Amino acid sequence: MKKRGNFLFVEKNNDTYTISMTPELQDDVGTIGFVDFILEDHFNTGDPILNLEASKTVLEMSTPLAGKVVERNEVLTTEPSLLNSAKPEENWVIKLTDVDESEFNNLEDA
Repeated sequence: MKKRGNFLFVEKNNDTYTISMTPELQDDVGTIGFVDFILEDHFNTGDPILNLEASKTVLEMSTPLAGKVVERNEVLTTEPSLLNSAKPEENWVIKLTDVDESEFNNLEDA
């Protein structure tokens, strides 16, 4: 199941929630040249998870859900342009667990 929040996709797979950029956000920011993760183990809704620099903007990306970080797409720090990819296996940002199911359900359907 996939939802949207903060111009991000959130895809639920069992108890893991994968956060990635929507195509609209990818278009809005342009080609991404730099990514810097916020290195926290847990985020509250609205917390910054990533800073990025792109051809059209500098952006602090905020999470639409609270949860525990189980994985970051670390390859983005050396290949930030992968965030511009249309492939979900390349353009994801973080994966969360311990997410409140009702908070996920309240997001907009993708």
